[in-house]
Amino acid sequence: MDVDVDVTTNRFTGKQQLEYTNNSPDTLKRIFYHLYWNAFQPNSSMDVRSRELGKTLINKRPDWDGRVKDRIQNLKPDEIGYQKILSLKMDGVTQPYQVDETILVVDLKKPILPHTTVKLDMDFETQVPLQIRRSGRDNPGTGVRYSMSQWYPKLCEYDYEGWHPTPYVAREFYGVWGDYDVTIKIDKAYTLGGTGYLQNPETVGHGYEQAGAKLNLPAGQKLTWRFIAPEVHDFMWAADPEYKHLVRQVPNGPTIHVLYNDKPGDAKNDAAWNKVADAAVAVLPFIEKNFGKYPYKQYSFVHGGDGGMEYPMSTLINGPSLGTAFHEWMHTWYQMLMGTNESLYAWMDEGFTSYAESLVSKYYQSLGNGKAEQSPVGTGPRKEHDAENPHKDAYEGYFYLVQSGLEEPMTTHADHFETNFAYSIASYSKGEVFMEQLGYIVGTATRDQILLDYYDAWHFKHPNVNDFIRIAEKRSGIQLDWYKEYWVNTTKTIDYAIDSVWAQEGGSKIRLKRNGKIPMPIDVKILYKDGSTDWLYIPLNLMYGSKPANDFPQNPIVFEDWRWTHPTYELTLKKPLEQIVQIEIDPSQRMADVNRANNQKTF
Repeated sequence: MDVDVDVTTNRFTGKQQLEYTNNSPDTLKRIFYHLYWNAFQPNSSMDVRSRELGKTLINKRPDWDGRVKDRIQNLKPDEIGYQKILSLKMDGVTQPYQVDETILVVDLKKPILPHTTVKLDMDFETQVPLQIRRSGRDNPGTGVRYSMSQWYPKLCEYDYEGWHPTPYVAREFYGVWGDYDVTIKIDKAYTLGGTGYLQNPETVGHGYEQAGAKLNLPAGQKLTWRFIAPEVHDFMWAADPEYKHLVRQVPNGPTIHVLYNDKPGDAKNDAAWNKVADAAVAVLPFIEKNFGKYPYKQYSFVHGGDGGMEYPMSTLINGPSLGTAFHEWMHTWYQMLMGTNESLYAWMDEGFTSYAESLVSKYYQSLGNGKAEQSPVGTGPRKEHDAENPHKDAYEGYFYLVQSGLEEPMTTHADHFETNFAYSIASYSKGEVFMEQLGYIVGTATRDQILLDYYDAWHFKHPNVNDFIRIAEKRSGIQLDWYKEYWVNTTKTIDYAIDSVWAQEGGSKIRLKRNGKIPMPIDVKILYKDGSTDWLYIPLNLMYGSKPANDFPQNPIVFEDWRWTHPTYELTLKKPLEQIVQIEIDPSQRMADVNRANNQKTF
C-alpha cells in the first residue's frame, strides 16, 4: 500500500495492490473487504447499536461503551470517517462492487479457482474520523493526532466456514495472514510507530537511525516512511508531531520501541513511559519460556487509541499502565500469532491473554518491582492480584456475572451479546478461569505444557476451540470434550458440597453432593488432630483418566470415578471420625465453585 496523508484536511489517498492466493478447495465467485471507518457516521450500525445498549441500565449505568456512547450521531461532515473505493481491478480487469456500510461486496467477473493467485488493485480515499473507538484523530485524552488502526480496505477472511464479512458494530476482528509492504507519506514533523520494520531510517530519522548514522533527509514538507511486516494479519500505525521515541534492545531478541506524546516538564510521565520500556525487556524471557518464542524483530508500545488495543508487532495504549502494556503484549501470543476468529472465540483471545497477563504481572512483581496495576476489563469488580492466586480477580468477576443473572454462553458471537457487561466478563474473566481451571483438571504442569504445545502447533494459523481441546487431550491423556461443552457452550455452574459426615465401623464416611449442573473431578483435603493430612482425589468418569499425583502437595488417595449422572458420592476413610478436624473440597480454589460456603466442614 502507498498512502499520502494531508494533515490539514485529515484525509489521505491510497493505492493497494493485493496478491491473493485462494488456498481453499472452493471456487470463489465473490470477495469481501472490511471498510471499518464507515462505522463512524451518524445512524451507522455502530452508532445505533451503541445507543440501543445505552437504554439498558446495569447498576444504574447505561450499558454502552463509555467511549462511544451517542457520540457518533453528533459527528459533523469533517469529523466522520469514511473509506471510499475509487477503483478496483482483478488481474487488470475492472470489477463491479457495492458498499454495504462497513463491508465492500465484490461480485467477480471471473471466479478465483482453488489454489490460484490473483492480483487486486485498488484506489481509495479516506477521511480520518475523530477518535471514537480504537482509531481516529485528535483524542483529547491522549493528545495524539493519529491512531491509524482499521485504516485501510482490508480483505475479509475465507476459511473452512466460508467468508466472514462481519460488519463493524463494536468489537472483534479476524484477519488474513500476509506480508505487508506499506509506504506512508506525511508531514515531516510527524513521528510514526506501529507494525513492521522501517526500511529507510536514514531518510526519516525521528530516533530510528543507527547511532552515529548520517541522515539524508529529503527536501520538502513531507517524509516518506516505508515499512515491511512479514506474516501478520493486520497493520497499525500512529503519528504525532510531539512523540518522544524510546528504544530498548532485548539481548538476543527484538528491539522495543516506545512512542509517547510528550508533556513538557512532566518528569513523572517520562519516568512512567521509560518504565514500560524497561519492563518489556525484563519480562520477555519469562513470556517466551512459558508461552513461546516471540518471532518478530521489533515490538512497539505506541501512545494512542482509547484504552489498550493490540495489533501485530505493536499496541496502542492510552497511558503508561504496566498492566495494560503486559495485557496488550500478551495479545501477541493470543491473537496476533494465533489469528483466532475473535468474533466467535473472543474468550480465546481476551481470556487466554488475561490469564497470561496475570502471570506476567506476578513475575514482574517477583523481580522486586512491586505490583503491576491491572488492565481494566469490563464492568465487574476488579481487585489487586492476590499474592497466592494471581487469577483470583477473574474468579470474582465470573461469580459476579453469575450472580447478575445476565450471563450468556461463550459461544455467543461477540457482537450479539445482549449486554456489554456480559460480553466483557465472559470473554475476559470466564475465559481466564477456563485456563486456570484446566490446570485443576489436568494438573498445573500439564496445563503449562499444553500452552507451549498450542503455540508450537497453531501459531501462524487460525485455531478454534476444538483445536485447543485436542492439543490439551493429546498432552494430558484426558478426555476434555465435556469441559468444553459445559464451560463454553452453556451457562451452567459448579457447586459441590459436603452433605454429611458420620462414623461407621471404626472409620468415617463422607457424603459429597453435586448441587450445580457442571460435573467436575474433586480434590478433598482432610486435616487430622495430629496435624497430618490426607488428600483425596475423585476423577470424573467423563475424563477417562486422572491428573498426575504431582499436582497435589502429597500423594493422594485415588477413589473410583464419580459418574456425572449421580448427584451424590460417598467416601470411606479408615481413620475414625473423632480424629478429623476439617474437611475441605478444593482447597486450591481453582474450581469455580459458585458457593464455596458449603465446601468446608470443621469439627
